[in-house]
Amino acid sequence: MKELPQDPYGSFSAYNNTIKKGYQRMDTIKIQHGNTKIIAHRGLSGIECENTCAAFVAAGNRDYFGIETDVHKTADGKYIIIHDDETGRVAAENQNVEKTAFDQLRSIQLLDKDGVPRGDLCLPALSEYLRICKKYKKTAVLELKNLFLKQEVQAIVQIVKETYDMHRLIFISFDYQTLVFLRELEPDAAIQFLCFCEINDELIQKLKKYNFDLDIYFERLNTDAIELLHSRGIKINCWTVDDQTAAERLAAAGVDYITTNILQ
Repeated sequence: MKELPQDPYGSFSAYNNTIKKGYQRMDTIKIQHGNTKIIAHRGLSGIECENTCAAFVAAGNRDYFGIETDVHKTADGKYIIIHDDETGRVAAENQNVEKTAFDQLRSIQLLDKDGVPRGDLCLPALSEYLRICKKYKKTAVLELKNLFLKQEVQAIVQIVKETYDMHRLIFISFDYQTLVFLRELEPDAAIQFLCFCEINDELIQKLKKYNFDLDIYFERLNTDAIELLHSRGIKINCWTVDDQTAAERLAAAGVDYITTNILQ
């Protein structure tokens, strides 16, 4: 099997480690990506607090193809933007998202990149994220967090249709059943199954059964896997790539999308 050239930084790039330590860049890292489309992970989260309107606008003002985010259901049946099941990592106050009402979650002040609370940062509503994507003409890449019931998926689809353009949106999720519900409701929707899994016949059959594309951890990919997936008509998104060398290697190998915190 042909392997892609090795990442000189190993599993995590030196830059990715600086992000984890809280280092803040004031600009993106420019890369050569050819026809590969670049998606801003949780907005431009290498510069602004992730999954906030500030991060979405920062991505909107640059030439990203898309802006990715995460949506949870609140205790009172509304839909809010946050990655984790709890707020503690991004806010001074810790609340369980799905057990807390929308207005209470909305009132929580979020932390800036330096860990200091910032008055203009709060958890966005799903509709606010979609309006920013629409304003800046970006493809919305919406991750459905955890298992959603079919009626909840339908409610999210309705918000999308009222606010944005379904034909420009890509749905992603680690929860296969949630995506099956979505496919049953929206036969033509663009859907990517998120996974950390091995690429094999079983995975390809799961994808083809419901016409899903793939959004996979980037280190699972090699040139043979990319060629195999493309030969079966499956588009490839990969996450989360913050090292320039690794990203340019993947783009040269032909992945369709790269999801990143800081590359552009």
